[in-house]
Amino acid sequence: MANVLTPQGEDFPRWYQDVIAKAQLAENGPARGSQVIRPTGFALWERMTAEMDARIKETGTENASFPLLIPESYFTREADHVEGFAPELWMVTHGGGKELEEKLAIRPTSETVIGEYMAKWVNSYRDLPLLLNQWCNVMRYELRTRLFLRSSEFLWQEGHTVHDSYEDAHAFTLRILHEVYADFMENVLALPVLRGIKTEAERFAGALNTFAVESLMRDGKALQMGTSHELGQNFAKAFDIQFQGKDGKQAHGWTTSWGTSTRMIGGLIMGHGDDAGLRVPPNLAPVQVCVMAVKDTDEVQTAARKVFDELKGDGLRVRLDDRADVAFGRRAVDAELKGYPVRIEIGPRDLKNGEATVVSRVEGSKQTIPLGMLAEAVAAALQGAQEQLWNEALEFRESHTADAATVEEAVEAAQTGYARLPWDACGVEGERKAAESSVTVRVLQREDGSVPDSLDEPGLIAYLARSY
Repeated sequence: MANVLTPQGEDFPRWYQDVIAKAQLAENGPARGSQVIRPTGFALWERMTAEMDARIKETGTENASFPLLIPESYFTREADHVEGFAPELWMVTHGGGKELEEKLAIRPTSETVIGEYMAKWVNSYRDLPLLLNQWCNVMRYELRTRLFLRSSEFLWQEGHTVHDSYEDAHAFTLRILHEVYADFMENVLALPVLRGIKTEAERFAGALNTFAVESLMRDGKALQMGTSHELGQNFAKAFDIQFQGKDGKQAHGWTTSWGTSTRMIGGLIMGHGDDAGLRVPPNLAPVQVCVMAVKDTDEVQTAARKVFDELKGDGLRVRLDDRADVAFGRRAVDAELKGYPVRIEIGPRDLKNGEATVVSRVEGSKQTIPLGMLAEAVAAALQGAQEQLWNEALEFRESHTADAATVEEAVEAAQTGYARLPWDACGVEGERKAAESSVTVRVLQREDGSVPDSLDEPGLIAYLARSY
C-alpha cells in the first residue's frame, strides 16, 4: 500500500489528497474552488443525508426548497449578517445578456430569503413553531480551497425555524445539536464530538449564540462538523416576522438556523482513515460487505452470487465483485481504499472446503468461515468494526487532550490536539493572542462537559486547537 498512498506520518495533507483521488471520491471542478463529487463519494453523502434527514424529521421539521439567487438588498436588512458574509459572496450581475438592475447573490446561506417567506407564512401563534429545512448547494468565496473541507461550492442542509418564545427557540437549537447532529456523528459516523458554545469571535454573523459540534482529526487538528444558531429576534425584526399571540398582541418571532455539509466527508476521511485508505463505519457504509469471486469459474461465480443474495436478503448493503477482467489483487486493494468494512473472498479452494474468507477492514484480520455460518460472522464483524472505530477515535481524542493553565501552555498543547483552559484564564485577549499562532477557541463547555446556555455563565472551560 506504500506505493498507493503517501503515509499519514510522512505528509498528512498529501495522504488526504491521495485518498480522495485513489478512492475515487472527488475531483476539482472546472471553476476555481468547485468540486466534482464522484459516485463513491456521493454514495457516502447519500447515506449521510438519509440518516440526517430521518433525524431532522423526527423533530417535526419539514423539507422545502428556496431560490439559489437572492437579491442583494435582502442582505442589507441585517447589518451584522451582511458584514459577516460580504467577503464570501458570489454575485450575479448579468442575465440574458443584460446588466441586472439589482445584483443577485448566490446563496451563501438562506436566512434572508427564507426570512422573507416566513414573514408571509406566520400570522398567528397557531402557525408556530414553523420548522423548515432544505438540502441544497451553496457558494462562498474561498482563497484557499480543499476538497470537501473548504470548497467554493458545497452541498449541505440548512434548517430555519420560527418560535413564539426565546425559551422554545433556545431549546430547539440545542435539540438539533444533541438529537440530530451529535447523535448522527457519534452513532453513525463513530466520531466523538465536543458539544459547546462558540465565543463571540467565532459566532455566526447576526446570531445571539452559536452552538457547535467539533471532532478531532488524526493529525491533531479540530474540524467543525456542524453548527446550530440561536438568532434571537434579529432576523425576525429585519424581515418583519410577526405573529398575533394568545393575548391578541403582535410580537416578533424568535428564529434559529442550523447546518451541516459535505465537510463531514472530509471528517470521515481524516477521523478514521489509515495508510491503506478509508475506513468507513458499517452504520454509514454504502457498501457494508463486498463479496468477491476470486476466480472466474462457474462454480465460484455461482457461489459468490448465492452469498450475495443471502446477505442482501438479510438487509445488508452488499456489493458483488465478480469482474473477470480485473486482477483479484487490484480489486482487493480497491476495496481497501474505499473502506468497505467487510470483504468475503470465495475461490476454488474455499469452495472445496465449504468455506469462505472473511476480511475485516478495520481489524485487519482474515478468518476462514464455513459457508453456512457467514451471516453470523459478518454480523459480528460489522458490529466489531463500528465499536472499534468509535473506541479508537475516542481514545485518540482523550490522549490528545491536555490541561493548560495559561494561554502560552494552551498554544503549545494545541500543536498536537485539544488544549483545555479555564475561559477566565483565556478571555477575549487570550483568544486574540492564541489566534496569532493559528490556534482558536473551538468551543466553551461547563466544567462537567455540558453545553452552556450562554457565554455569561461563570466557570466555563475553553477548548483550543488548530483547525481546518
